[in-house]
Amino acid sequence: MADDALTADAAYRLACEGTGLLWQGDFHNARQLLQALARRVDRKPTKKNKVPALDISPAQAFHLHRQAQGQRARTLAMVLVPMNGDYTIPLRRAPDLREACTEAWGPAQDKACMVSLRELLGLVGAHEWHKKGVEIPALGEAPNNRIHPHYGVFSPVRGEYVDLVASTPIRDKNLAFDIGVGTGVLSAVLAKRGVRRIVATDQDPRAIACARDNLQRLQRLDKVDLVQTDLFPPGQAPLVVCNPPWVPARPSSPIEHAVYDEGSRMLRGFLSGLREHLSPQGEGWLILSDLAEHLDLRSRDELLAWIAAAGLQVLGRHDIRPRHSKASDARDALHAARAAEVTSLWRLGSAA
Repeated sequence: MADDALTADAAYRLACEGTGLLWQGDFHNARQLLQALARRVDRKPTKKNKVPALDISPAQAFHLHRQAQGQRARTLAMVLVPMNGDYTIPLRRAPDLREACTEAWGPAQDKACMVSLRELLGLVGAHEWHKKGVEIPALGEAPNNRIHPHYGVFSPVRGEYVDLVASTPIRDKNLAFDIGVGTGVLSAVLAKRGVRRIVATDQDPRAIACARDNLQRLQRLDKVDLVQTDLFPPGQAPLVVCNPPWVPARPSSPIEHAVYDEGSRMLRGFLSGLREHLSPQGEGWLILSDLAEHLDLRSRDELLAWIAAAGLQVLGRHDIRPRHSKASDARDALHAARAAEVTSLWRLGSAA
């Protein structure tokens, strides 16, 4: 049990030892405690106890970074708050978070529980993103150009891959497959560009619901058939688009499945099945960052070998540099790789 009398230093020691702190005090003080713990986790070493820099590979730097992020998440998750069966929080000055909880977890089950405060605040942040939406210039003028991500569905905050799909010439606009629809942003862009019919797939029911909601709001749902399946729908199309997770590593949470693709499962599955689902003279668009190459997690030769082994050839490639803040943040642990990153749209066709 923990309350307002607990100091941040004492809480930090307990959390680092793996002791959960069930909060009984003021809700806003719990938020302040969590912020204080985050400052201690992120505190840079002083000159006195600074660890000498190690000569390590980019891949080792990546794995150490993920290990540190995982430890940070575990430590901050030790602050817990009680929750009633109707999603109300029995603490002083606790806000009403029932709408956000219902949106993420479904209807309340009338069972009291306790929940990580960090997870709860992340859920509230996702709820605000859902309400506000993300502006996508490729979809037209504001305010009718917003995508509203649902909880657990990756937000299209990195717009460069959307710009690639919005600008690459389309030879046949009769039909397109959108593999891994997510929020529905690429299906919406293809529909805006005049593709007459789109079949969009995803294995996550949350993504299907999110895409349906966004496409309906954008008045594009009449052009899109949503199918819950892994990778390809039945049949062939003259255009097949896929934006798989870019980094071949194991996800540590559901939302990370949009970023990490262990063993390049989705990437390799898309490449190996693409030829079978392409119409004659059709094109497959693979949208992929080369960040994994700069981290020594996958080589360009490997990617080209997988393309060739799938009976495919490269028809062309369109590149774009990232615009997100970490690309220019020298303090970021993976700055060298992020600064060199390029996102590409690979135009693939059946090999002769």
